[in-house]
Parts: sequence; structure tokens; C-alpha cells
Amino acid sequence: QVQLIESGGGLVQAGGSLRLSCAVSGRAFRRLITGWFRQAPGKEREFVAGVGWNNDSTRYVHSVKGRFTVSRDNGKNTVYLQMNDLKPEDTAVYYCAVREDPGIVSAPGGYDYWGQGIQVTVSS
Repeated sequence: QVQLIESGGGLVQAGGSLRLSCAVSGRAFRRLITGWFRQAPGKEREFVAGVGWNNDSTRYVHSVKGRFTVSRDNGKNTVYLQMNDLKPEDTAVYYCAVREDPGIVSAPGGYDYWGQGIQVTVSS
């Protein structure tokens, strides 16, 4: 059983920064593709960013490019999402997810395990 535990969310003013962390256990972390998603009230879950096995590849949704950075530390079994220049429209519950098949995909159904989610609120 894979467990994912997110941390680092909270309330921040527009223009501020937060760093989300996701600790993963129960599988060989090095062989998992990791992704971040978010879901705002009344909206569908949206792919935000993903990172390959050795930080060799990344993918972002257009709205966060240049502001968010996804990375992983295989020695700590942890994936990160550094969020800078936050905007009110970034407000959502953020989820960490992993998949066992290769390749970063944006569809939520392509991921096998999920964290419980963590709230990020950006005030204007």
C-alpha cells in the first residue's frame, strides 16, 4: 500500500510563496512518476505539475509556468512543489499523486495513488 502525506499548505497573500511537500512510502519511490493536482470549489481536478524519475523531465499546466517548480528528492522519498507569485486563482485543495507506469500524464485517472489533499488559500 502506497501512502502519500502532503504538508506545507496554508494562507498566503497574493504575490507570496509556499512550498508543498509530499512524503511517499510503501513503494520504490525512484520508480514512481509523481504529480501535483488541484481542485477548486465547483471545478474539476486539474493537473498542475509532474516530475519524472530523476528530475529529468517536468511538465506544467500553462497557468503556473514560470511561477511553480516541481522537484523530487529520491533520497528522502519526497516530492516538492515550490509556488511563487501566488494568485487568488491558485486557491484550491492541492493533491499529490503517483503512478507506476512511465511518463508524466495530466489525466487524474492516470495516477494510481493519491494523498488526502491540503488547502492552499491566496488572499487578494
